[in-house]
Amino acid sequence: MRIAVFGNIYRETMLSQIKIIFDYFKNKQVTFLFEKVLYDFVSQSLETAALQIEVMRDDDFRADLALSIGGDGTFLNTASHIGAKQIPILGINIGRLGFLADVTDDRIIKALKAFEDGNYAIEERTLLHIQTSDNTALEYPFALNEIAILKQDSSSMISINTSVNGEVVHTYQADGLLVSTPTGSTAYSLSVGGPIVAPQAQNFILSPVASHSLNVRPLIIPDSWTIELEIFSRSNSYLIAVDGRSKVLDQKTRLRITKADYTIRVVKQKDYNFFDTLKNKLMWGVDKRM
Repeated sequence: MRIAVFGNIYRETMLSQIKIIFDYFKNKQVTFLFEKVLYDFVSQSLETAALQIEVMRDDDFRADLALSIGGDGTFLNTASHIGAKQIPILGINIGRLGFLADVTDDRIIKALKAFEDGNYAIEERTLLHIQTSDNTALEYPFALNEIAILKQDSSSMISINTSVNGEVVHTYQADGLLVSTPTGSTAYSLSVGGPIVAPQAQNFILSPVASHSLNVRPLIIPDSWTIELEIFSRSNSYLIAVDGRSKVLDQKTRLRITKADYTIRVVKQKDYNFFDTLKNKLMWGVDKRM
């Protein structure tokens, strides 16, 4: 079996999780794949001589499983490396909330054994695909959580002309606009008043950021629709963040957002329940009177 490992080198606590993984697969026919920076970080503190390890030079690799060790930000980074390879990703949590990276220290071995035994579930998560009108290159034009269009260097609002399937929806006067997947509904979108959407739903969410109108609310649309955005700003530019990967664009650059033609495959334990996660992570629906 080939296992690609991704992690946050700024969290030294990750080393204890990697040691658990190394110990579990000791004397088994497993090859680990590491990015060079992560391998250097790990090899300084852990013994790797007896392990089969390959160092990834780029994203041209193959694996049976990807391990994302960190928080949800690390998981998003892992997903960008996996891309369309359809390698299932197991998220091991050393962050805070952990909606995507939800396997805790005490459940790592159980999760790994379940994967070996085939006793797990796969959730197919939708991605957003963004294109620019002037072919401005983006680092990775796909988002598992959200695409954020934000004001860049001025305290003034921006205006965002928004159309779906060629029909004008609204001109948002706001600090920005989020286009989110169901996976991203519990991320940035939630913090600006967006709805919680089950990961299996086939929808996108349009959520304004600090709208200058009290009667403009988040909008849910089918994920088969095409979203087109035209932005106007006093600074003649705006900021776009694709799962946190940001770039400044000229306001002449229009955006086209559609559903990606592939999904990210997320490994979940058979006893995983989305609504239990909401209650445990966000205290969703908890009545303190009881």
